[in-house]
Amino acid sequence: MLRRLTSALATCLALALPTAPALAQEPVEAQLLPGWRLANGDHVAALHLALAPGWKTYWRAPGDAGIPPSFDWAGSQNAGRIDVLWPTPHVFWQSGMRSVGYKDELVLPLRITPRGDGQIALKTEMQLGLCKDICLPHTLKIDATLPAGGKPDPRIAAAMASAPFSEAEASVRGVRCTVSPAKRGLKLRAEIDMPGAGGREEAVVESGQPTVWAAEPETHREGGTLVTETKLMHMDGKPFMLDRSRLRITVLGKSHAVDIQGCDS
Repeated sequence: MLRRLTSALATCLALALPTAPALAQEPVEAQLLPGWRLANGDHVAALHLALAPGWKTYWRAPGDAGIPPSFDWAGSQNAGRIDVLWPTPHVFWQSGMRSVGYKDELVLPLRITPRGDGQIALKTEMQLGLCKDICLPHTLKIDATLPAGGKPDPRIAAAMASAPFSEAEASVRGVRCTVSPAKRGLKLRAEIDMPGAGGREEAVVESGQPTVWAAEPETHREGGTLVTETKLMHMDGKPFMLDRSRLRITVLGKSHAVDIQGCDS
């Protein structure tokens, strides 16, 4: 049975049939799309968030001005690995600060590996940020049963297709990283040999290490090479070792985005 998602202060309402989310006075209206079971046994579902006019929410790496989303899947049954498949986000500028996320609506696919046959009981709380003139933390509760069958949903398929290109798909020829000491951290310079992604290109750098934060990078072109520079710092101000293989750089352009994982010295 499909169930509507609700805020932490609301009550979960069971829905007999899926319906298109309607904008209400709340900044977000949320719905779970039950999806379908893949041939390999995995299940694809999605969260469908409809944002009120002027509101936006954030990508997995929201930038200095955003609130990072988080998920707690405790309480789910017959659910092993759960992967969140992020569609390509947009870059927003407000008061000189950059944030990365979505406006209007977001279909956020979930790929779930069940522990066994049969239905999946999906239960979680999603913490996310919602911003208009101010930013508010918000909680959505999921309590739903995903069928062992189902049928493909074009909304979920479209969201999955809008994910960033891989390095091979975007014809990335090489990625070189140079690391040097900086005050209270490390300076990272990444040189990415790749064709242009269209228009003004923005880069988002993720350290891949939960305690290491990456500042907003400065990005420019040097011919066929995209150069992005940032500062990496430990959240507690401690010394740290940088694992280059865990670095993740997402290039956001007007035409497409590119997901780059790891870099060479």
